[in-house]
Amino acid sequence: MTLEQMMDRIEEIAGILEKGEIPLEESLKLYEEAVGLIASASGKLDEAEQKVMLLTKGDHGLTVEEFDPEGAV
Repeated sequence: MTLEQMMDRIEEIAGILEKGEIPLEESLKLYEEAVGLIASASGKLDEAEQKVMLLTKGDHGLTVEEFDPEGAV
């Protein structure tokens, strides 16, 4: 499942739960599914962040450096 598909499903589940029209048992199952999807999406985002590379121009031309989220402010 892609990140976009996960986000779409999480939004769908949120909409269903916000309506409050389904039984508690089903609500709990959907909530559990959403929590699992959020954990998976977070893992995918962490993975992507680690792969992000920045091209920087130095004295010796272009170099590739690991992305440092705290240094990118």
